Amino acid sequence: MIADRDGEPGSPIGPERLPPLGALRCFEAAARLESFTRAAAELHLTHGAVSRAVRAIEDELGVALFERRSRRVFLTEAGVDLHRAVAEAFGTIGAATRMLRARARHRPLVLSCEPTLLMRWLIPRIGELAAVHPDVALQFVSGGGTARFDQGLDLAIRRNDHPVTPGTHEAVLFEERVGPVCAPSRVDEFLAPGGDSAFRSGAPSLHTRSRPGAWVDWAGRSGCPIPDGPPRAFEHFYLSLQAAAAGLGVAIGPERLVRDDIASGLLAAPLGFVADGSDYRLLAPRPLAPGSAEACLRDWLRAC
Repeated sequence: MIADRDGEPGSPIGPERLPPLGALRCFEAAARLESFTRAAAELHLTHGAVSRAVRAIEDELGVALFERRSRRVFLTEAGVDLHRAVAEAFGTIGAATRMLRARARHRPLVLSCEPTLLMRWLIPRIGELAAVHPDVALQFVSGGGTARFDQGLDLAIRRNDHPVTPGTHEAVLFEERVGPVCAPSRVDEFLAPGGDSAFRSGAPSLHTRSRPGAWVDWAGRSGCPIPDGPPRAFEHFYLSLQAAAAGLGVAIGPERLVRDDIASGLLAAPLGFVADGSDYRLLAPRPLAPGSAEACLRDWLRAC
């Protein structure tokens, strides 16, 4: 007979034993969704199966993982600790399996990038990447906010003003530099040749709701006041930049987003650019292996 007392030397059922993987999957889904019903739907199980799996873990560990109130469940302190560890473990397992599948299928890397940066800076340069690294294939996903690598992403480019999930590897690509931009034909009308202000009285300022503090931040770092003309607000950066190119006013333009328009004569940046204290980073679920497609992409992005 094999004794099953916890901690007995040589016992296969001791304090090192882990709960079953299937039960942990049920727990992770229930904790993330805060609902046994939604967890059951996601995992294609019954509510009872999820509930029994969680109860089995609680019985084995000797702690309550959820507080059950009415029809909702809330993580206890012990549940929060276990969920953090389990989510990170499943993330690591998921990343490893995706990497192996990618190698087997030679599929493109799925790269998520903020829409305006993707449209105005990255996509126009993909031909250069193909010339330098023909073996690095990319599939683009337009997106922002926290990158979720458990939903099919391999990499993400984000400004460092978003939280990252535990275990995410971050590689700095470039600092963000911003400055006022306008149509070249309106420079003399909007910009003052000297004096206390860089702008003529009445010069309209163009704003974007995605970065409402862009003008204030630029003014604080450059030492120049904000234009005193009527402000106009747009939903996204690319709309405010399009409005600037159309001669409607002066917008704050990130250098990489306006570089091509300046080179082609669509925009002018008469006051240059200043660092705004933020940077863009390449995010990955694990450190980038030297010589890998991910590492080649990182190095190329830094050089762009």
